[in-house]
Amino acid sequence: MIDLYTAETPNGYKASIMLEETGLDYEVHHIDLAEREQKEDWFLEINPNGRIPAIIDRDVADHTVFESGAILMYLAEKTGQFLPEDALQRSKVVQWVMFQMAGIGPMQGQAHVFLHYAPEKIEYAIERYQNETRRLYEVVDGQLEGQDFIAGDISIADFATYPWARSHKWSGISFEGLPNLSAWMERMSERPAVQRGLDVPVPQEELDDISEEEAEELGKSIVD
Repeated sequence: MIDLYTAETPNGYKASIMLEETGLDYEVHHIDLAEREQKEDWFLEINPNGRIPAIIDRDVADHTVFESGAILMYLAEKTGQFLPEDALQRSKVVQWVMFQMAGIGPMQGQAHVFLHYAPEKIEYAIERYQNETRRLYEVVDGQLEGQDFIAGDISIADFATYPWARSHKWSGISFEGLPNLSAWMERMSERPAVQRGLDVPVPQEELDDISEEEAEELGKSIVD
């Protein structure tokens, strides 16, 4: 049994999608970001950085794992799924996971912050982060030329990238002129396990019904 501590964010969805794809048994613990549960002492014992997601593997001496990319790799190694055994193919997948972790996530996150929450609208900052995020997605679009998934076969590289890609409009990023990326997004969205993972911890239809004030508070808490 895996305990999953998560919230309705792109990084949170990485973990729930992976758990659904692998078929592991898990229990969801919804962290209320607006109430800053992620900063409470009990959660800091699980993740000293005070961020979601985090997991506890009850089958392996209550081993804790934080950082979304590390969780994907841990679960892949635990189950033998979505991370190739071949050293060269494995390296390829890990490179694209790191590309998302070091590039797309931070750049898109900053685009979102400066677009929506900065006390002052700084056009240079907004354009800088939006343009860099767009450039990174252009790289992914090129990588997808002639293949269905980022590293060839479906892998944790796709599970790392998809939750961020699906929220591109939220950060003011256009996918116009990126046909390979758009087709990949459609393939990912059609996977039943991906659909189930996106409903953890809150069903998507419930998120559609939240008020503007609640959405604003959630958005602020994601970047804090």
